[in-house]
Amino acid sequence: MGRNTRKRRTPLATKAVAGAAALALGGGGLIWANFYASAHEENGGHNRTTSRGTQVATINCPDVGQKLTKVPRGARKGVARELARLDRQITDAYTRLAETRQAQAGDAAYVDNAILGPLKSKRTATLDRIGIGINRAGGKAPRDLGRFAPCQGVPVDQPGNGGGDQGDGGQDDGQDQGDGGQEQGNGGQAGNGPVADDFVTIEDVQPNSRDLPNGLAANGDGGSTGSFTTECGTNENALRNSDNVIVAPGVSNGAQHQHDYVGNQANTAFASDEDLAGGETTCQNQGDRSSYFWPVIRIQDGTQDIDQGQPGGGQDGNVGRIVAPSEAQLKFVGNRTSDVVAMPRALRIITGDAKAFTNGLNNANTAWSCTGFEDRQVTDKYPICPEGSSVVRTSAFQSCWDGQNIDSANHRTHVDFVEADGTCSNGFQAIPQLQVRLVYDLPAPRIENGQVVNPFAVDSFPEQLHKPITDHNDFINFFDEDLMNEMVDCINSGRDCQ
Repeated sequence: MGRNTRKRRTPLATKAVAGAAALALGGGGLIWANFYASAHEENGGHNRTTSRGTQVATINCPDVGQKLTKVPRGARKGVARELARLDRQITDAYTRLAETRQAQAGDAAYVDNAILGPLKSKRTATLDRIGIGINRAGGKAPRDLGRFAPCQGVPVDQPGNGGGDQGDGGQDDGQDQGDGGQEQGNGGQAGNGPVADDFVTIEDVQPNSRDLPNGLAANGDGGSTGSFTTECGTNENALRNSDNVIVAPGVSNGAQHQHDYVGNQANTAFASDEDLAGGETTCQNQGDRSSYFWPVIRIQDGTQDIDQGQPGGGQDGNVGRIVAPSEAQLKFVGNRTSDVVAMPRALRIITGDAKAFTNGLNNANTAWSCTGFEDRQVTDKYPICPEGSSVVRTSAFQSCWDGQNIDSANHRTHVDFVEADGTCSNGFQAIPQLQVRLVYDLPAPRIENGQVVNPFAVDSFPEQLHKPITDHNDFINFFDEDLMNEMVDCINSGRDCQ
């Protein structure tokens, strides 16, 4: 399966960045080090609304899927369904958390007794089924999976939660919907973000104040310096769903947030590799039937989209008007130190972590910026761009492959990022690195009286509070063999092709 016991390198830059100090997971709970304080401001949290110290903003549960590195192939679909069930249980508990603020105010033990206790019981039963499924398929389930059952409430006064008196469900009844603004507890039209502290004016970010994500400057003098660009559009036909065929195959609404799709048009939770290989594609070169997908961006201006009352939309706390990118650049580049080899058919790669707000930074890989300011990268903030400038999301995928597997049980260990010197370690092979650059024409949010007016945000799991650090991107390779070989030849020979 690759390097299951190897300590993973974090894909995020290690040098200090504006607005970030540290965030780590220990013993299943959060250890906060003021990660979301606004370092560019003299008083980092002065925009936060004051709230009751005992109030719980969100729920943190161990991410069981990332801990299951060895699952027999015969058990993976069943385990994926149970993992999706764990996600739904967290969502249901978070919904109850948001709907019972009055009861919580009158009973300090309410959250533990009425929300976290029942959630633990449900998770215990689900974890038992996961263990049984792994063992029946000939594998060996981790000892005492039940230790991952307990979850914790994260108080609103913890740095990063946005704070705020959520009143009755996270929104003040006196909000001014006409202007698109709200008296925001946890923020947003659905009461689960974003908040003012999730934004930063791009001019306040220092140029080159952080390393770019792995590989954004991948090409070097001694390696494979070419590139291959594929043109697949910007999802003009509005193909979207809240499935994730990589993480939750066979589970409708397994992502609990909407994805934009470009390239392959057959991508649903129920699509087989054969379905995808035969699917239509929006790519100009019909030899590229790969699937490229990412969470949508919405403007929360008081309006709703067509999924207002649907799973993955309003039912899961994702509200507002979906905005497609104005540009979607899909580019494959080489390795600084060596040639690249062809990707195998149906290779799956996820970069970033949809649960980074509660999981910590180990798999987070975000880069937000503005056109004209792309030397200023932020990871934990959405940028407020000046007039005439557009929001930019950049994703750089893992570019080292174990040479054997098209996926792994936790969807991580079969691929990795390059080391600091540009090499692949542990016998992994360099493959073309996908770099995705998405540009959005969005009205700039305004911060007024500590509240954000007309915010934008990526779709997320409800308990992740639409934090920018949860941005992620997905890829499934379905280049035909000839076109993949052409890509490899272009990159290794130093040419720029499309």
